[in-house]
This record gives sequence, structure tokens and C-alpha cells, in this order.
Amino acid sequence: MSEGRFEIRWVRRGGPPQQPPDPRYPDGVDVDISLGAARSCSTPLPYPVDRNEVGTWLVECQVCGLRVGITAASRPDDPRSVKIACKLPGRTQ
Repeated sequence: MSEGRFEIRWVRRGGPPQQPPDPRYPDGVDVDISLGAARSCSTPLPYPVDRNEVGTWLVECQVCGLRVGITAASRPDDPRSVKIACKLPGRTQ
């Protein structure tokens, strides 16, 4: 799957989720792993995960090459987007 500048791929990591979802996040969470970087970008993740399995979204920026893994468990509290720092020096977003 490709979301514009990002390639997003699901990697199955196990069977169905073993824990109940966190009721504080009934509509998913926005994950920010940019650590406050001056240059960052974000992308939506496929949400909700309709697979009834635990896995990882592999997200790769097609511009700077940064790759991250974001876990999901086919629950309402799964991540719905991710914000990452740009690894290209001097690039402005």
C-alpha cells in the first residue's frame, strides 16, 4: 500500500489480540515519534485494522528513506496515523 510519499506494509506478528482495548482511545491514536524535530512529516495508517490479528505497520518514507515499525492489534485503540522526523539534512517540510 502506498500513501503518497509513504509505502505502508502490514507484517503479521501473531494471532488475535490477547488484551482488551484501552477505553481512553475508542477512535485510535495519533503516534508522534518525531521527538519534536524541526523537520517532520506524517501519514495516516490504515485504520481500523480489520484482520483480527496482532502485527506491525512498516512505514517507509520514499523521500528520505526512514523506516519505522508501528504495532497494531486489530483493536479500536490502534494507531491511526504516525508522525516521523525527516532524516535528510537541511530538508524543510
